[in-house]
Amino acid sequence: MQQLTGPSLTPLSGGAPKQLVVLLHGYGSNGADLIGLAPIWRPLLPDALFVAPNAPERCPGAPGGYQWWALHDLGRAALAAGAQAAAPVLDAYLDGLLAEHGLSEDRLALVGFSQGTMMALQVGPRRERPLAGILGYSGMIAGAALDPAEIRSKPRVLLVHGDADTVVPVGAYTHAHGELQRLGFEVEGHVAPGLGHGVDPEGVDLGGKFLGRVLG
Repeated sequence: MQQLTGPSLTPLSGGAPKQLVVLLHGYGSNGADLIGLAPIWRPLLPDALFVAPNAPERCPGAPGGYQWWALHDLGRAALAAGAQAAAPVLDAYLDGLLAEHGLSEDRLALVGFSQGTMMALQVGPRRERPLAGILGYSGMIAGAALDPAEIRSKPRVLLVHGDADTVVPVGAYTHAHGELQRLGFEVEGHVAPGLGHGVDPEGVDLGGKFLGRVLG
């Protein structure tokens, strides 16, 4: 199986990691993009290792960019199939990180943006032991619904979305938030007025506080 690689930022404390924050980028981007959040959050989590793996596939038409799967079809069924196909390589990466640093799942948080949020919501709840949390920016559930039969754990979730997002419209946030609530997840949400497909300073601040709570 392909192994994921990408940039990382070691704990500010200088010691061995006590928490892991895995940043999952969006379609056509790369780990170097999202690792930019790490210096902002590092003072809040001085013992955390931040890692931002590049997705497993090169993205055609995006120099230096990667994709978790090709977005030829944006229908819910195709998105679900793509996320399901990409999940094993991310699961294996998370398993390797945990084993390498001798940490348990409750010391690991996933942070996703757009397609990366789809991956976080695909992989996190299907792991046997609950992760500390999932922070999802500008994303969605990659399917028509979450299948209760596939849910094995319920990490805490924060979803953040702009109400002016034309790439992943805010209705996707409403759908994901509702699905998670329906299945009994502890889910928080924030809709940013006027924000398009991106992350604003308020979203970064909310995300850092969420990570501090779930990994503290």
